Amino acid sequence: MADKYEKENLAEKYLEGRPRSYPADWYSKLAALTAGHSLACDFGTGNGQAALGVAEHYEKVIGIDVSKSQLECAMKHERVQYLHLPTSMSEDEMVKSIGADNTVDLIVSAEAVHWFDLPKFYAVASRLLRKPGGIIAVWGYYYISLNEAFDAAMNRLTEATLPFWDQKVKEYVLNDYKTLPFPFESVGIGSEGKPEPLEMEQEFSFEGMLKYLKSMGPVILAKENGVDVMCEEMVKELRDAWGGGDLVRTVVYKCFMLAGKVKP
Repeated sequence: MADKYEKENLAEKYLEGRPRSYPADWYSKLAALTAGHSLACDFGTGNGQAALGVAEHYEKVIGIDVSKSQLECAMKHERVQYLHLPTSMSEDEMVKSIGADNTVDLIVSAEAVHWFDLPKFYAVASRLLRKPGGIIAVWGYYYISLNEAFDAAMNRLTEATLPFWDQKVKEYVLNDYKTLPFPFESVGIGSEGKPEPLEMEQEFSFEGMLKYLKSMGPVILAKENGVDVMCEEMVKELRDAWGGGDLVRTVVYKCFMLAGKVKP
């Protein structure tokens, strides 16, 4: 993913289009599960949405990403440090760059874990997490709901872009992480094969929603291959369902989360 953002310079568009925060109670629930609150890590931090939320509960947060351009657009916070870790780094190098074995209270990954080398990431996470007391949580989303007409238009957009979704997204995200390997012991927020369903509300202007949709990877890839799924007809259908281009509406993201601890 680093090459995509750096080559196409999409990091700023991504920041504009994505939700600026996740629900505060998600972080509160996760923080209540960890024994300590000294250090947390956000893997695939992007521009720092999750890192800033985690920072409300931990003394220090390390936001980690493979994309330098994403990190350059990351939101600043006095307790958040951003760290570029290229995929070429070994497991030992990653652990050493972050800190040391058995030092991290919470590891999160928001809308990112499906891109990872999962065995490598889980091995690194298992080493970093405090034992006992450390927690790992991953979550994602893809479906946005507003009303019947808008939802129908979104379904048609998804169908039109389906040939251009990455295989990992098709396998994991479009299945609500039900197929995602998650070799950790459940802590009451989902378990492997049974993620916890969640909802997240977000206010958008219509133009903001368009930026979000146009920043989606499959929409961009479709256009590169001569398929303009965000054509005038689709935009008009979405605008009509929205109720007009001047309205600010509250949409609902359908989300899913898995949380766990290292198995004994």
